[in-house]
Amino acid sequence: MIFSSMSKNNVRRHILEKNISPKEKEKPAQNVLSKHLKKIYPIGLQRSTSSLSLSSLSLSLSQNSNDSFLTDHSSTPLEQKISLALSLIASHHERREFIPVVKTVQHHQQQQQQQSQDPGSGELRRCNWVTKNSDKVYISFHDEQWGVPVYDDNQLFELLALSGMLMDYNWTEILKRKELYREAFSGFDPQIVAIMGDEEVNEISSNKAIMLAESRVRCIIDNAKCILKIVREYGSFSSFMWGYVNYKPTINKYKYPRNVPLKTPKAEAISRDLLKRGFRFVGPVIVYSFMQAAGLTIDHLVDCFRYSECLGLAERPWKHI
Repeated sequence: MIFSSMSKNNVRRHILEKNISPKEKEKPAQNVLSKHLKKIYPIGLQRSTSSLSLSSLSLSLSQNSNDSFLTDHSSTPLEQKISLALSLIASHHERREFIPVVKTVQHHQQQQQQQSQDPGSGELRRCNWVTKNSDKVYISFHDEQWGVPVYDDNQLFELLALSGMLMDYNWTEILKRKELYREAFSGFDPQIVAIMGDEEVNEISSNKAIMLAESRVRCIIDNAKCILKIVREYGSFSSFMWGYVNYKPTINKYKYPRNVPLKTPKAEAISRDLLKRGFRFVGPVIVYSFMQAAGLTIDHLVDCFRYSECLGLAERPWKHI
């Protein structure tokens, strides 16, 4: 009886095994794999996260590796191989996503270069008031100095004095004599200029190459004395001037020369304060010209190649030298 019952059971098992599909036979192996995957990679393995196929995964599992984590005896060989396969998939996915980012950055840089060039001549685009007939010294001033934030007291004093000369001359004429002015006024050091007497005044005003009237020379000397008073009160002329704009350049977005003002309410306020403190030849138009030259305001036209460069300088934290 026992033999006959065992034979019946064997026959039934044989019939059941024939009816089982090949996919159902593979389920135990897949359950084991998913169990180990959840243990190592809890988020789960999604086939859509990588272009690698399951055959690639099998190939990775079968490969030998010299990585250090494979020598860790705290995990089973199957877990170690799965970790290696997942790391290969992740690195492949990261490399695939990095390529468009690089292309985007390169495309943005190329766009900036193209926008700053004249499509007709291929030359750099400048503000419209700089033309082909402009003097080289004026072009250099526009390309290298105008709109660059200045924090040094001597340089600020120099730009204020040069801006005051715009009442008699234009920028080109002033810039051509800039080195003569620096020599005459000792590098625009306010401590030296403030103690200049009649002898120095007569020497400077009589110099035909400098072409400054005596009243203009005395004005610069008086302004130097006012700067020293501000230094005693605020620590530096730079901190005093930059305090008007909250220590950060005012960034404008002018498209046409007609949009650029001759003066602003801020320049008028600074002018009134300077006049109260004893400064001379510091009207709102002169003050605004000074602000433009010293980078307190960025007035390059938006299509000028210097606009983006000065913006980069304007974003730096304020520093007093």
